[in-house]
Amino acid sequence: MSLAFYNTLTRRKEPFVPLDPKCVGMYVCGPTVYDSAHIGNARPIIVFDVLYRLLKRLYPAVTYVRNITDVDDKINARAKENKEPISALTARTTEAFHADIDALNALRPDVEPRATAHIAQMIAMIGKLLERGHAYEADGHVLFSVPSMPDYGSLSRRSQDEMIAGARVEVAPYKRNAADFVLWKPSSDDLPGWDSPWGRGRPGWHIECSAMSREYLGVTFDIHGGGQDLVFPHHENEIAQSVCAHGQPFARYWLHNGYLMVEGEKMSKSLGNFFTVRDLLDQAPGEAIRLAMLAAHYHQPFDWTAEGLKQARTGMDRLYLALRTVADIPAEGRDRVPFEVMAALEDDLNTPLAIAHLHDLATQLNKAVTTDEKAKCKGALLAAGDVLGVLQQDVEAWFRWVPQAGSALSDDAVDDLINRRIEARKAKNFAEADRIRKELADQGVLLEDGAGGTTWRRA
Repeated sequence: MSLAFYNTLTRRKEPFVPLDPKCVGMYVCGPTVYDSAHIGNARPIIVFDVLYRLLKRLYPAVTYVRNITDVDDKINARAKENKEPISALTARTTEAFHADIDALNALRPDVEPRATAHIAQMIAMIGKLLERGHAYEADGHVLFSVPSMPDYGSLSRRSQDEMIAGARVEVAPYKRNAADFVLWKPSSDDLPGWDSPWGRGRPGWHIECSAMSREYLGVTFDIHGGGQDLVFPHHENEIAQSVCAHGQPFARYWLHNGYLMVEGEKMSKSLGNFFTVRDLLDQAPGEAIRLAMLAAHYHQPFDWTAEGLKQARTGMDRLYLALRTVADIPAEGRDRVPFEVMAALEDDLNTPLAIAHLHDLATQLNKAVTTDEKAKCKGALLAAGDVLGVLQQDVEAWFRWVPQAGSALSDDAVDDLINRRIEARKAKNFAEADRIRKELADQGVLLEDGAGGTTWRRA
């Protein structure tokens, strides 16, 4: 099959034809580092990680850029609230973000630019917009003039009146048009600021991504990704800035993942259904969270449920159990992803279908008879797992995972009880052996007796 995506810009599924078949360029909006990442933030991280893994299989090189927004009014407010330096807040939350996404098996991007390291590029782009008549100065601000771009709104497909009514558009007396947005704003002495032709200030949010994508991917590049909530105003404004500054097209394919709900409702702290990635990692392994996220097509809305996570963890158990049976057999063909899995992903990242094929591969492995068959089936299953970002750890490590919160028997304690059970069985003290099995079961440890001895896993 040929690779095809649903392009938000054209509202249709299109064959993917890169500008340069030797190197694909992809930009995805990253986090604003003022708080812990929540599960809504995790969805685009996982979705575009699968896309990155797929592109790396199909093209000689991929440049994946995902930014860090480390200058923003939310950051300023949180640092003031916490009574900590802004640099300390952004460093701490960036480190936590990396730890969370590493636990979700998300690969690091090729480039992870920080907004504060690219202020010069933003100032230069704002200067171009002023020169071309697409921006103006007012009351210490520099604003983009939306009426100067006749086809503004081409991504979101809304009229300007609809966009103003349906979005958080700042009302300010210095604006010529209500839809105009800030490129540069003045900074008081207590706020981060940089010298510019328009005085000491800081950039608006939208100009950051335009400048950083230009720096690492060029004026025009292949894929821009992000959540559905970014279509307007962020991505719409990125297009406006970039096209008007350079006079050339911006991103050619726009991919957006659908909104995330929690148990059928919008995620909200007031409803008590707000979860951070770290909250979930205290409940389940990262691979189970990842599989649960990929169970729905990325373009569709996704309802996060406790039952969905439970099913995903059970599914991962089944996959790892299949691999446990062939632990001593080397995998053959690990570099070759099965056709059915690749075909599903090449068809607009159909991860639900790819996961179904993943389970089919586990069934084939369980049914394999000869060593050669088992080696090939194992390789196929692992290769499919690689492109989906699962089955990335040691089998026994999966089964011995314990939540950070709570008290569970240590691995050594489990092994000690198993050895005592073995001795009891040798002495034909089956009552004691059964008692130990029950004690372990009560602690969430399941025993499996086989020809090779006793293995165990946490329930």
